[in-house]
Amino acid sequence: MRHHDPPHAPPTWHTLSKQQVLQQLTVDPTQGLTEAEAASRLHQQGANTLPRAKARPAWLRLLLHFHNPLIYVLLAAAVLTLLLRDFVDAGVILAVILINALIGYTQEGKAEQALAAVSAMLASEATVLRQGGKRKIPASQLVPGDLVWLESGDKVPADLRLLRTHQLHISEAALTGESLPVSKQSEPLAAHLPLAERSNMAYSGTLVSRGQGMGVVVATASQTEIGRIGIMVGEVVALSTPLTRRLDHFARLITLVILLVGALVFVYGYWVRGMSVDILFQAVVGLAVAAIPEGLPAIVTIVLAIGTRIMAGKQAIVRRLPAVESLGSVTIICSDKTGTLTCNEMTVVRAMLWEETWRVAGVGYTPVGALSPLTREREVGEPLPAAITALAQCALLCNDAHLLAHEGEWQLAGDPTEGALLVFALKAGLTVEHDQQAHPSVDLIPFESEHQYMATLHQGGLLLLKGAPERVMALCQMSQQQHAQWQVRIEQAASQGERVLALAAAQLDGASCQLTPDMLQGMTLLGMVGMVDPPREDAVHAIAECQRAGIRVKMITGDHGATAEAIGRQLGLLACTPTTGGEMDTLDPAALAERVRHCDVYARASPEHKLRLIMAMQANGELVAMTGDGVNDAPALKMADIGVAMGHKGTDAAREASDLVLTDDHFATIARAVREGRVVFDNIKKSLLFILPTNGGQAGVLLLAILAGVAMPITAAQILWINMVTAVTLALAFAFEPAEPGVMDHPPRPAGQSLITPILAARIAFVTLLMIAVTFAVFEWELARGSSLEQARTAAVNMLALGELAYLFNVRNFTAPAWGRGGRRGNPVAIWVCLILVMLQLLFTYLPLMQQVFHSEGLDVTSWGLILLFSVLIFLLVECEKACWRWRQVTRI
Repeated sequence: MRHHDPPHAPPTWHTLSKQQVLQQLTVDPTQGLTEAEAASRLHQQGANTLPRAKARPAWLRLLLHFHNPLIYVLLAAAVLTLLLRDFVDAGVILAVILINALIGYTQEGKAEQALAAVSAMLASEATVLRQGGKRKIPASQLVPGDLVWLESGDKVPADLRLLRTHQLHISEAALTGESLPVSKQSEPLAAHLPLAERSNMAYSGTLVSRGQGMGVVVATASQTEIGRIGIMVGEVVALSTPLTRRLDHFARLITLVILLVGALVFVYGYWVRGMSVDILFQAVVGLAVAAIPEGLPAIVTIVLAIGTRIMAGKQAIVRRLPAVESLGSVTIICSDKTGTLTCNEMTVVRAMLWEETWRVAGVGYTPVGALSPLTREREVGEPLPAAITALAQCALLCNDAHLLAHEGEWQLAGDPTEGALLVFALKAGLTVEHDQQAHPSVDLIPFESEHQYMATLHQGGLLLLKGAPERVMALCQMSQQQHAQWQVRIEQAASQGERVLALAAAQLDGASCQLTPDMLQGMTLLGMVGMVDPPREDAVHAIAECQRAGIRVKMITGDHGATAEAIGRQLGLLACTPTTGGEMDTLDPAALAERVRHCDVYARASPEHKLRLIMAMQANGELVAMTGDGVNDAPALKMADIGVAMGHKGTDAAREASDLVLTDDHFATIARAVREGRVVFDNIKKSLLFILPTNGGQAGVLLLAILAGVAMPITAAQILWINMVTAVTLALAFAFEPAEPGVMDHPPRPAGQSLITPILAARIAFVTLLMIAVTFAVFEWELARGSSLEQARTAAVNMLALGELAYLFNVRNFTAPAWGRGGRRGNPVAIWVCLILVMLQLLFTYLPLMQQVFHSEGLDVTSWGLILLFSVLIFLLVECEKACWRWRQVTRI
């Protein structure tokens, strides 16, 4: 065979005839490739594997935790302090920086592995024809032009153009979103068919559910559909979360303010007050250290980590900490249909007899559910009509599926459609063993896409048939009027998204042991069944809850438009007229961005369509969560602001591309996760509301001292003691705060909303002024009564600490009173951290080692009495401020 460079797989392999495909790939259909030609192509094309993403090294991930404007200012302060030979303060500053970085590093989620997970979906071995003989080879050695055999249970090892099929059905749900295995054939197709309708192709990573086939490899590795998706996953840049954006903006803003104020203070002290450069440097460093909330990164990390633990207990595993808060911000949830909003288990919901139609209750493969007439109530004890029993018997006997009970769950072995028919028969009161023993099978004609039916012959001459309605009706005796009436009922069921099958029977004379197609003429139509992949019942309630919370739910599926529209209506989606992938291809980005404002259902969507939809919604300023379970969902999961993967039935590729994994695969878990995300963000805001007045109070005290030309009330080391030990200890309580009332009754906060709202800023300013006033008052009172500078500073530090303790109980509710039920109960951690704070402050004040490090001295009873009095005053004044907001009917800040 002459040497030939196989071309890259064109997007139109499905349009070519078998002969054209073989000619383009230069392969003999009876001999296959030679080993030499295969080796040459392998050298040119490369192995049938996907490149793995390069992981970020651990040292770089650690260094990135120092990449923050606030940390830069602290590092500069540490360097200045070292130059002034104040080694204790410099050591404390550096220790604080290192502790923050280590906390963030240890809490960080594992690195992205989406590309590796997609690679893992490729098959490990393949059966090929080479040099005229069949052999098994590693799938990594496949090349374009290889002839590959497929059997039931095989994972397709590369993209194949099918050349031969025999009852071949392939499950492509992970790639296309189709809930049913796709029947395959080998004839050429029209050019513009979507991926899910290219029935002469077999795609890498999909699973052969039954039958056999043979195809020629047309694409390997990154040229396959799964490989293309893997490349898209690798190219998608993960977006920053609302919290990280807000914190980055806040850090830049506070850094700018600190530098500006520090420069102004230095100029004022040098030119107006005539202070020495050394003293001014110490004052400016102290001011910077006081104003910087260096404990904030640690507190945010802890609050997120606690939220992660709580969500894990509610079946939602967080892979990236900021994703916890992101859930509370989402405005749109985009969900795959199959296995996410639906059960991914076909279910008969309608049984149509000539006389009347019956409803079939129950979902999935659990054989529990009542049958009742559609137009009337079934009376208690009313037996099923004989026509229903005959229909159910045909469904049971003309069937190859098996149901197995395993650990309380019913599992299907076989085709999902036949499983649904078997469950219907069991709901009708039949038993598999009894009916199969009473009517043992003699022969059968298996289902094939060419004739679209399955027929079985049983002892005694009982002939049963099931299949596509138009094919079965053509084999039955009926008038044109009956045919027309059945056609109307079929269209009614199809409009509800149901797949309709017809069932027929005949009684043959004699004891024939062989079934032929000629024997199927003149049968009697028993009726028809309508089946769906039903919506999850809890998904309907979860969608309603999301809509009440101002979150719009959109369904994106690879399924047919009619099915998607019907399921959308049943789920309660707001705008159910679907937009198909073909329509999306005709829309430019601006037109698509406008379309997504008004449409909630998208059908026949490819991975590229899902990416475009996510980007269109984000272009409208929406914060998008994407749920999914298949490899086809992986790029969109990574592109979305937060990706939510199904952990039970989902693929590794989807899980590794996601931020959140639902271990129970229930859409309802997302609603619970959104609620927890909102609680987490509220608790982060409470932490800010708690920390910033303390920092503002410290900075204000120092600024006032410089302006007044008096001694500094607190040193840099004492400031860091308050910020890291006191504030972090108390702020830890907010990680355990329960939800505010009505947390799911308000719309999502705007994505561009500042972290510090006007009302929150007003509270911070008010409490900051209180902290400055009481701290300076205590400091000056101590000096006035003859105390040493060290004692006055010790009293000032304790005033800040106990004032913050009192303020803790104010902040636990935004505007509700602290003495209400939520303030007194619901968070025992708050009491424990207060006791720990008191113990630490006693050690700071009286322990000799602490006195040596922080230059503190013991206080008398009178000093403690004044400190306690001012602490109570802070508490009461803040409660008065909260009452004013309640009077103005403000409940959230």
